Amino acid sequence: MELIKGAFAQFRRRPAFTGFILFAIALVLNIILQGPGSFFSARSLNTLFSTGVPFLLIVMAHGVLLISGTLDISIGIQLALVNVVTIMTVQEWGIPFALGALLGIGAAVVASVVLWVLISVFRLPDLLASFALAQAIRGVNVLIMNIPQGTVPRTYLNFYHTSVLGFIPMSALILFAVGLVWIFLKRTSFGTNIYAVGANPQNAFASGISPAKVQFQAFMVKAIVTGIAGLCLTLMTGSGNPIQAEPWGLRSLAAAIIGGLTFGGWGTMACAVFGGGFLVLIDNSVFFLFNTLNRIMPGVTISSFWNNFVADAIIFLGLLTTILTVKGQRETLRVNIQNKYLKKRRQENDS
Repeated sequence: MELIKGAFAQFRRRPAFTGFILFAIALVLNIILQGPGSFFSARSLNTLFSTGVPFLLIVMAHGVLLISGTLDISIGIQLALVNVVTIMTVQEWGIPFALGALLGIGAAVVASVVLWVLISVFRLPDLLASFALAQAIRGVNVLIMNIPQGTVPRTYLNFYHTSVLGFIPMSALILFAVGLVWIFLKRTSFGTNIYAVGANPQNAFASGISPAKVQFQAFMVKAIVTGIAGLCLTLMTGSGNPIQAEPWGLRSLAAAIIGGLTFGGWGTMACAVFGGGFLVLIDNSVFFLFNTLNRIMPGVTISSFWNNFVADAIIFLGLLTTILTVKGQRETLRVNIQNKYLKKRRQENDS
């Protein structure tokens, strides 16, 4: 029992603690609303992951930038950029879908390079630069594809929506693979440097680390993950739309913060997964909640406004809770470090 209490007390001090609790609450709420048998069915899990993975991936991509000390609210419309480039190159040029997908990822890389130049080279505020880039990308998307159109080959659609061994969604395996790559990157010098640059760029530079280079690497990781997310979105919808997912830029930032990530090298990728999962499950639970109300009260029509309002209100409360918790965790960490330093100095003086 003491071991469990100690482990729980240690977990409470981790950045992902509040995000995990919120995620667990949203998960239980979904199970109650849908029923355990329905929620854990292969079909339900496949639908949940196939629709939620594109958003979860860009929350992870945004998390990389937050750890490095910057952000990108244009990340949502970049998914649409990947989508329209992939669809239109295949449709207009007659190239294989796989090649079109690579060009779509390349478009995300170009967008990330442009934003890195604006932020790290020209020193523009990241919020202003990414907002301007979002408007520019929106215009480019409409030029490439003026109306929603296009299709995805049935083979690729079946691949994305299939279940391995009958119950493991392929989309979940894609998310798992991206997580494994991040675990590998975190063990490299990049994984160490990104936290150093995010925490204090001046000290990192004094230690021989180039903040601009590290942020460039962070933007490239973000670009690849965003490209994969854009392809997942394309396979989820099966067509092209030049303005889809634009609100996900701010929502992915909110999800990362809800999970426990903040500017300055605080948090882990688990924070992004829990925060993104919380938003996905809250949207899902509100949808089923209003469906239940419609069945209980026939004839009562509830507009999408109230659906979005309730979901956003819950998300706001989650965001507020995490901000207050992270502030307390950082203060506790500061006090503990200070106490350890003072204790060490006293021991040195006594000796």
